[in-house]
Amino acid sequence: MRGSPRSGAGTGGCVTPGIPAGCCDDPASSPSGPVSARIYVVGAGLAGLVAAEHLASRGGAVTILEASPKAGGRCRSYRDDRLGRVIDNGNHLILSANTAVLGWADRIGGADRLRMLDAAFPYLDLDTGARWSLELGRGPFAALSPRARAPGTPLGPLLRDMVRLMTGPARRPLGRVVRDRGAHWRTFWDPLTRAVLNEPPEGGDAGLMRATLMRSFAKGGGTARPVVAPDGLGAALIEPALDRLERAGATIRYRTAVQGLSDDGSRVTGIHLRDADIRVGPGDRIVLALPPAPLAAVLPDLPLPAPGGAIANAHFVVPGTDLPPILAVLGATTQWVFRRGDVVSVTVSAAEDSALDGMDRAAALDHLWGEMRAILIAHGCHAPRDRPAARFLREKAATFDQTPDGVRRRASTTMPWANLFLAGDHTDTGLPATLEGAVLSGQAAGRAALD
Repeated sequence: MRGSPRSGAGTGGCVTPGIPAGCCDDPASSPSGPVSARIYVVGAGLAGLVAAEHLASRGGAVTILEASPKAGGRCRSYRDDRLGRVIDNGNHLILSANTAVLGWADRIGGADRLRMLDAAFPYLDLDTGARWSLELGRGPFAALSPRARAPGTPLGPLLRDMVRLMTGPARRPLGRVVRDRGAHWRTFWDPLTRAVLNEPPEGGDAGLMRATLMRSFAKGGGTARPVVAPDGLGAALIEPALDRLERAGATIRYRTAVQGLSDDGSRVTGIHLRDADIRVGPGDRIVLALPPAPLAAVLPDLPLPAPGGAIANAHFVVPGTDLPPILAVLGATTQWVFRRGDVVSVTVSAAEDSALDGMDRAAALDHLWGEMRAILIAHGCHAPRDRPAARFLREKAATFDQTPDGVRRRASTTMPWANLFLAGDHTDTGLPATLEGAVLSGQAAGRAALD
């Protein structure tokens, strides 16, 4: 591909040093006999699985190429030996507004592994000890209710900033739209922007925040109900998809990293692996469902958003707590607490812009456990002085750059090459880097590949 590490443009073949031309270890692309039509999905994260299922369920012969030994990407659950529990590799907030995610779970048979809560978000301010719940009733005017904002905060400044957000240009930093730096900045805009965009509110893209609010909170409680996965996101969104793909005859090849593509100027003709090549036949199609960094290695000339910030998660085993399933925290490094069974998980978005920056794992766990003890005490729960079994995960480049500059660089689903398509929450879905965006992008890539 033009600009790729190994270009086959104009040759119609795939050549890897040390491997004879035309050699291939994929049976669907065997050089003996005609090449059968096949769809290659590169990446078995949520977007890739959605695209693969869309295609396989409609009769496509699908091969998934996944670089890691596991499917699920950033939406994966696994059993952690240190904790002795199943945990998610990242905490994701799903809302009832996320109809694509909920529809996907229902389609693959994972909906019974999800549970919808009331449209209420408990808050704890560790600076003051104040506790309250942001609650949304029915209808769009519910967002104007006093119960939908922190106690004692006036409606006027929030309403004026909301109007500026909803009516102004999209590609602006949120900090230029929201002018009030009082209570609403601290209790609403700052925690929400970090959670949604993984960016400090001063620089996060206003258009993505507008899209999020218009689909959820602006419509009232019916679209703002949190959805949790008691058994983990993998059990609801990934494992049923793998079963469904297997029944549809799809093939998944793990530990198979794609290193480049070749083309003839109008179509992709070859997929380069580390130790073999796959010849792409005239009717074959490719869906690249890769995050920006590995995608840039395959398509180095494609403009893409820069990698975004890190998200840190700390998981602690704390039996016998009555913490709510989701808790927003102010006045601390901790931003959100998720409780599932006896595991309480702390999330810190835009972690470089927090006290965790520069800390090693042990120091980060000690710091967050100190805050977790204060949170437990504030809720009247037993708070062991010694840190319990814990796991700290820091995912670098957890999202794409969701500043206005990054959003302008989002790629479309279709490419200049007729048989190549993109999927991933970094593509131009109009939404932030969320599970909802990942599902929508996979569906769009699947439809485009069928066209």
